[in-house]
Amino acid sequence: MAETLFEELKRYVDFGPADEQALRSLHELSQAHFSEIAHVFYTRILEHEGARKALAGESQVGHLKVTLRGWMEQLLKGPWDESYYQLRCRIGRMHVRIALPQHYMFGAMNHLRQEFNRIIDEHYLTQPEALRVTRVALGKILDIELAIMLHTYREDLLAQQARSERLSTFGQLVGSIGHELRNPLGVIETSLFILKGRPLATDERALKHLDRIGEQVSLANRIVTDLLDMIRDRPLKREPLRLEEVWKDALTSVPLPAGVSLRVEGLGELPSLQGDPGQMRQVFVNLMENAMHAVGEQGTVSLVASTGPDAVELVLEDSGPGVSDTIRRRMFEPLMTTKARGIGLGLPLVKRILERHGGSIAYAPREGSGARFVLKLPLPPSSPQVTA
Repeated sequence: MAETLFEELKRYVDFGPADEQALRSLHELSQAHFSEIAHVFYTRILEHEGARKALAGESQVGHLKVTLRGWMEQLLKGPWDESYYQLRCRIGRMHVRIALPQHYMFGAMNHLRQEFNRIIDEHYLTQPEALRVTRVALGKILDIELAIMLHTYREDLLAQQARSERLSTFGQLVGSIGHELRNPLGVIETSLFILKGRPLATDERALKHLDRIGEQVSLANRIVTDLLDMIRDRPLKREPLRLEEVWKDALTSVPLPAGVSLRVEGLGELPSLQGDPGQMRQVFVNLMENAMHAVGEQGTVSLVASTGPDAVELVLEDSGPGVSDTIRRRMFEPLMTTKARGIGLGLPLVKRILERHGGSIAYAPREGSGARFVLKLPLPPSSPQVTA
C-alpha cells in the first residue's frame, strides 16, 4: 500500500513511539494550563487587524478557545493516525473559507511553542535528558501540524481560485445568453395569450397543448432567472424575517408525495432575523425540491432548528441515497447536478443567498443513508443570546 502524506511527514521528521510517549507525558503536565494557553494564543492573534477581521473580531473567541483546548488535547494525547490527519486538514480548509492569511498561523503557533516550552522547562529543570526529548517531540509534532495546514490551505486555495475563474467565465456566458433568451420567450408568452383568446382555444386538445407550452415557457423563464441571479447582486431587502413563515410559504410551491412524511422541530421558537423573505423562500424551495427528488415517492424529510450563541442553525435531512464523495466536493458549483433534467443551479444559488445574508451551508453526511444540510444564519445584535 502506498505511503500516505501523513506517514511521509512523520517519517520525514522521524516522529516515532518515543516522541508519542514524550507528548503523552507533556499532556499530563500541561493539561491544567490549556485555558491559560488558549487565552494567550487568541490575545496574540487578535492584536492583528487582518486576523481579527477574519475571525469576526472577538465575538467568536469564546467558542474558538474551547476548540483550541480540544486541539491541544489531541495534539499531545493522540492517537496520531489518519483520523488525526483528516481533522487537521479541515483546519487548513477552514482558514481558506474565512480568508485567514497563513502568516498569522505561523506567528500564533510560535506562541504555542513558547508556552509549552515554558512548561517543559519548569517541570524538567533537573532532568536535562527528559527536557531535551520532550522539546524535540514537541517541535516535531508542531512542524507536522504546520505542514498539514499549509498543504491543505494551498490545495483548497488553488481549488477556490479555479472555481472563481470558472464562475467568471460562466457569468459572462450566462449574462449574454440569458438576456437574449428573454426576448423570444416574451414573444412566445404574448402569442400564447392571443391564441387562448381565439376560437382555437375551444378545442380541448389544442387548449391542453397551449397550457403545456405555457408551463414550459414558465420553466424556461425560471431557469433564465436562476442563471441571472447567480451572476448579479440582487439587492437584499433587510426586513424582519420569521423563518417559520417563510418555510410555510415555500412549502406551497413544493408538492409533497403521499408517501413522504415531513417532520419540523424548533422552527417556531426561532427569534426574528433580518433578511430578504423572498430570497430565503427560494433557499427553502430549492432544498425541498432536492429532498423530494432524493426520497422519491416514499421516505422522510426533517427540518430541526435551534438557536446558538451567535446564529440560528437549521438541519435539513432526508432518507434518500445521500451524496457520493465525488459529487460532494463540487455540489455547490454551478452546473453540477445528478438530476436527469436538472442544470445544477439549485444548491449554488442557495449558497449564494445564504452567504449574502452572512450565513453558510455545509453538507454533513448522515450515518447510514440520506443527506444532511446544515444552514446557519447570524442573529441580529439585539437578539437574545443562548449560553452554553
